[in-house]
Amino acid sequence: MTNRRASFPPKSPRRAAGLLAGLALGVAVLTGCSSSEGVSTNCGLDGCTVTFDRGANAETSILGVEAKLIGAQGDQVTVEVAGEQLTLTSGQPATEVGGLSVTLDSVTAEQVAIRVAQNSG
Repeated sequence: MTNRRASFPPKSPRRAAGLLAGLALGVAVLTGCSSSEGVSTNCGLDGCTVTFDRGANAETSILGVEAKLIGAQGDQVTVEVAGEQLTLTSGQPATEVGGLSVTLDSVTAEQVAIRVAQNSG
């Protein structure tokens, strides 16, 4: 077995392309979410969880689209994602809009949490 020292920059085009793709993905994840007061986002490789304070008039930019809470009553929530109003209910399958799937994660007296992810197909 031989020991080779890693060289930087990578010598092969395939390794260089892989490195650049990884860096680009990391930057996209870090810059894919921005929020105003009254909303928090938690973004990962598979999408973002957005938590709105129920009383706040807040919106956020995630995965290249705007999302905001319109209203909540019981376990039913109305949000606007990518310019379209969606009514979500706890436990329902994901609603698709603008190449994204949107689900209602939780509703409490204080907060509403939705999950926004890119469609896999």
